[in-house]
Amino acid sequence: MLRRHRLGVPAFIVTGVYLSALVVAVVVALAAGDLGALWWMTLFAAPDASIQVTWLNVLLLTLAGLVVAWALWEFLRGPLTGTSAEQDRDTWRLRVTLYVAAASTLVSPFLVSWSLWGTVVSFVPMVGVVLLLSPVVGRTRRHVLILLVCGMLGYGSAAVGLGLALSGHAVGVLELVAGFGSLIWNVLVLRAQWDNDRFQRATVRYGILALVLPLVLMMAGGLSGVPREIYDDVVAVAGVLAVVWLARSAHDLDAPSAVSVASG
Repeated sequence: MLRRHRLGVPAFIVTGVYLSALVVAVVVALAAGDLGALWWMTLFAAPDASIQVTWLNVLLLTLAGLVVAWALWEFLRGPLTGTSAEQDRDTWRLRVTLYVAAASTLVSPFLVSWSLWGTVVSFVPMVGVVLLLSPVVGRTRRHVLILLVCGMLGYGSAAVGLGLALSGHAVGVLELVAGFGSLIWNVLVLRAQWDNDRFQRATVRYGILALVLPLVLMMAGGLSGVPREIYDDVVAVAGVLAVVWLARSAHDLDAPSAVSVASG
C-alpha cells in the first residue's frame, strides 16, 4: 500500500507518530484523570476543566483523533505512483490551490477563528478553489457561471461577514447567504465530479461525507448525552473530512491517466 503512493512512506511515518502520541495521551487520560493532552491532540483547543474523564468522553476524543490521523494520511500520501497525467498551467494552479486549501483546513484550528489570520487562512484558499475548480468541473459555460456565482456568494460572503464582525459591525443576512451559497456550490461541484472521470468515486463520496456528517452530528447532539462543549468541538473536527476531499481531488488531477478512475 505504501508504494502505491508517491509519498506513502513519509506519510506513514508522520501518521504513525501522531497515532503513537494519541495512544500515550489516552493512557495518560485514563491513568491520571487528565484530558488535557488528549484534548489538545484531537480537538486542537484549550481543554475545558469542567469536562470529566469518563470512558465516553475519552472514546469520543479518541475517535476524533483517528479521524485526524486518517486525514493526515490522505493529505500527505500524494498521488498514485506512475507517470503524471498531462497537465496544463491551469490544472497545475488548481492542484496547488487545492493542497493549500487542504493544508489551511488542517492548521486553522490552531488559529483564533475570529481574527484576521483566521479569516485569511479559512476563506481565501477556498475562494481560489471556487475560481479554479468551477471551470474544470463545469460542463457548459452556463454551468460554470452558476458554480462561480454560488461559490463566490458562499465563501466570499463568509469572508466579508467575518471582516464585518471583526470591525464590530453586524453580520446580518450575510451569514445566511454564505451558508446557502457554499452549500449549493458544494452540492453542484460534487455532482459534477461524480460525472467527471478525472476524479475517483471514493473522492466524491468523502466530499459528500464531509458535507453531510457535521449536519448529522449537530442534529444528533442533543440525544447523545455528551457535554455540549466537547460535542461542539468534535463536530468541528469532523470538518477535517474536507481535507480528505480537497487533497484527494488534487491527487486525482495528477494521477496517471490509466488509473485516474481506480480506487485508491
